[in-house]
Amino acid sequence: MSEDTGGRRRPGADGADDPSRPVTAAGRRRRGAADETGGTTRVVPTRGDKGAPTPSRDGRSNASEGSAIARLQRFLREVVAELRKVHWPTRRQIVVYTVVVLVFVAFMVTLVGLLDVGFQKLTFALFG
Repeated sequence: MSEDTGGRRRPGADGADDPSRPVTAAGRRRRGAADETGGTTRVVPTRGDKGAPTPSRDGRSNASEGSAIARLQRFLREVVAELRKVHWPTRRQIVVYTVVVLVFVAFMVTLVGLLDVGFQKLTFALFG
């Protein structure tokens, strides 16, 4: 391959790709992937290609298979699995968050109350 001034190879300068150089998935999609039989190329399908079926997550073709009891048990197992992933706050964090919310609400109630009294005095001063 030919060398640039920066020491980088120019792809396709001599018409052959370096087999020791790794090819990324994006590169295969752009250029096409070489077929095992030789020189023909094929386009590697990407996520957005139409016509390709969406792969199922657990191999089932229909999510409504099974009895109602089995589906309910599976649902509850999945709920428990998701709840295990949740970051639960500590008792101290809950106390701090609660105090912050209460202080903010007290501030807003005071602000709105003062604005209400101010507008009331202004209204009586103008319309009497």
